[in-house]
Amino acid sequence: MKSNRINRVIQILTTLQSGRSYAVGDLSKLFGTSRRTIFRDMKELQAIGVPYHYNTKSGGYAIGPDFFLPPINLNLQEALSLLLLVHKAPNQIQLPFKKSALLAALKIENNLPAKVRQSCNTAMQSVTAKATAQALIRQAGGLDKTFSQLQKAIVNKRKINIRYHSLYESKIIDIELWPYHLYYNSRAWYVLGRSGMHKSIRAFKLNRIKELTITDKCFLGGEKFNLDEYLGRAWSMIPEGRIYNIKLRFLPKVTNNVMEVQWHSTQKAVLHNDGSATMEFRVDGLGEISWWILGYGDQVQVLAPKALRKRVVETAKNMIRLNEKP
Repeated sequence: MKSNRINRVIQILTTLQSGRSYAVGDLSKLFGTSRRTIFRDMKELQAIGVPYHYNTKSGGYAIGPDFFLPPINLNLQEALSLLLLVHKAPNQIQLPFKKSALLAALKIENNLPAKVRQSCNTAMQSVTAKATAQALIRQAGGLDKTFSQLQKAIVNKRKINIRYHSLYESKIIDIELWPYHLYYNSRAWYVLGRSGMHKSIRAFKLNRIKELTITDKCFLGGEKFNLDEYLGRAWSMIPEGRIYNIKLRFLPKVTNNVMEVQWHSTQKAVLHNDGSATMEFRVDGLGEISWWILGYGDQVQVLAPKALRKRVVETAKNMIRLNEKP
């Protein structure tokens, strides 16, 4: 689970142990999230063995006051998964406060039973995670400082001023932002919030923030922001406001590669006798998915819609013209 979701699950656990029962609607209002999210978090509590119960009279949930989470006593799989996350995951994601995470892991490792610790050390020697491409953080202080400042502003509901390198406008722009949420996607961190310049919720890449100042101005409404609702059916993270029915045909050479991944929540796939595959999606916008399609070159055919086929063809033609130049 992501850190904000973990914190919310812990808060729900604490709330349900307060001695009174809470309906899902009450929890939804209390934590500023949707009922669907609360039900999902309740399933997480159930999965880790928290014995909450439903009170038919009050119409709410509660946990007995005599229940406490068991003390930390990690078994081999629990310890190994945690240590792998800290020791190996930094090669895969931009982990803020990396040194602190490593120190925490070492403290846990040093307190493991000798047999568990030895088994973990042996297991990790045969595991390697290759470093992947990641966004470069060039501003002063790096990821830790920027991430910490944004967390502080989000928690305290403070507006921030940022100097941002906009690739779309090809210049540095000054923006007053109401920061709502931190989001990791496609090898980079983003802050999502309401932009005073754009008068709407926008995503800003942390590595393009050149300067960041927390102001004394407070903002309202951030607790109602829901990431799932904002993203909707965007292919990745930029909804464009129009849903398209996408239909693609992948040739046999890449069929297995494409079908072994869940690319989108609406994905439907059909494997044909000739080894090719047809995949369908319902996606908000054509921009992001068009770049993904182009990555498969001459191994994919756009069957629908015509607007997407035209965009891919025009981009391919521009690539040919560019590469034919001496």
